[in-house]
Amino acid sequence: MRSRVIPIAGVCVISLTLLYSGSTAEEKAAAETKKAKIGEPAPPLALKDCYDKTFTLAEFKGKTVVLEWINQNCPISKGCHEKKVMQDTYKKYADKGVVWLAIDSTYTAKPEGNRVYAAQMGLACPILHDPEGTVGKAYGATNTPHMFVIDKAGKLAYEGAIDDQAGKNYVAAALDELLAGKAVSKPETKPYGCTVKYKPAK
Repeated sequence: MRSRVIPIAGVCVISLTLLYSGSTAEEKAAAETKKAKIGEPAPPLALKDCYDKTFTLAEFKGKTVVLEWINQNCPISKGCHEKKVMQDTYKKYADKGVVWLAIDSTYTAKPEGNRVYAAQMGLACPILHDPEGTVGKAYGATNTPHMFVIDKAGKLAYEGAIDDQAGKNYVAAALDELLAGKAVSKPETKPYGCTVKYKPAK
């Protein structure tokens, strides 16, 4: 059988984005089970935070909700917190009724570890644990960070990256449009970061 050579563009490009945003088994598995779609009701969730308090999406009915997939061991996710990108964004909209929930679907993550991490990074939002990856896969979360914005009607209005890595904050832009009563003009972007470390299949 004749072998086929498939050219790969940009193999010599070195960047954190390319290192951590490539398709992997975890990313493909999440994409295959993706259920959340723009304009449709967001999948329900009921998860405990690192203090054992249960949060549900239903309790925030009528409010705009932002979901941020995190992993404290991912340099991209951690970098967003070190640079205060996430903190500054949710602080900007906190008094406008926007709810921000961080979700950790890393199967090895421990609540106590995220309690320390939240204190170190000054994270005021709850960090919810999804060790089985049920919620992450329902949303199709593939990266850390991977952002989802749910409108007041409970429908998914935006999903993708936090920003374009050059100053354009996609989540802030989506929130501004929703709060102004407009549809999100750019509802989908490609998320970048480490792949979500879902629990391996047995």
